[in-house]
Amino acid sequence: MGFSPTQSRPGLSVQGEGARRVIRALPDEVPVAFVFDGTTQAVMMATPADIADFAYGFAVTEGIVTTQEDIEGFEIAEHCNGIEARFWLRGDRQEALAARRRYMAGPVGCGLCGIDSLEQAVRPVPSVAHVSPAFTAQEIARATDALSACQPLHDLTRATHAAGFILPGAGVVMAREDVGRHNALDKLIGALWRADIDPAEGGIVMTSRLSVELVQKCAVAGCGLLVAVSAPTAHALWLAESAGLTLAAFARGGGFDLYSHPHRIPHEVPDVA
Repeated sequence: MGFSPTQSRPGLSVQGEGARRVIRALPDEVPVAFVFDGTTQAVMMATPADIADFAYGFAVTEGIVTTQEDIEGFEIAEHCNGIEARFWLRGDRQEALAARRRYMAGPVGCGLCGIDSLEQAVRPVPSVAHVSPAFTAQEIARATDALSACQPLHDLTRATHAAGFILPGAGVVMAREDVGRHNALDKLIGALWRADIDPAEGGIVMTSRLSVELVQKCAVAGCGLLVAVSAPTAHALWLAESAGLTLAAFARGGGFDLYSHPHRIPHEVPDVA
């Protein structure tokens, strides 16, 4: 069967007084169901690429699994109308699975649609105050530019988000793309987890605004630094402050704003007269 991340479609390009026929590569999105021990936990609309990374990242950031040993089996099954990522878990993970039970069809603009209580939307996250990767201000200022070089799907379609993992002195060492920003982050976290790379050793850089679910996922993964090209929401900033997570926003054009726990990035603040 085989789903493709892009589909070529005809259209009309209207410029000024004229128009011409064009063929555009558009990012595709398909339903991806996360199935645990035979029960569907969530259905997300996502770009059909890096599905195993996506599934593992979702399982980790939702607190369903915490170690590789929690997973007894995994497979991907493609159907005519979507993809299933199927997990079989160790018996003692059922309580964690029930605690995060979701029944949703999540649109790409939101990572929280369909949760069954307000308490789940504002769930507490673990502290990452002890995590202190040693980045320079220059590395953070260049992070989103470095990520742009790791976005082949965006280069083709101009319609996807990306999440990248940066290491001190090494730049972006891994990246994942998706039509949804939270999906891209889950894919990245899943890829790190499967490669046995500790997110606490570096930072995560995003092409989007910083919303609550991105801070939640970053903190659950154990990463203490989140960088983005755009702004944080006020609630995301409050959550980052509570979790001990550093937010660096508007990282573009050689600079950035620091909004929480700035101690992780050396900087000079001029005296106020």
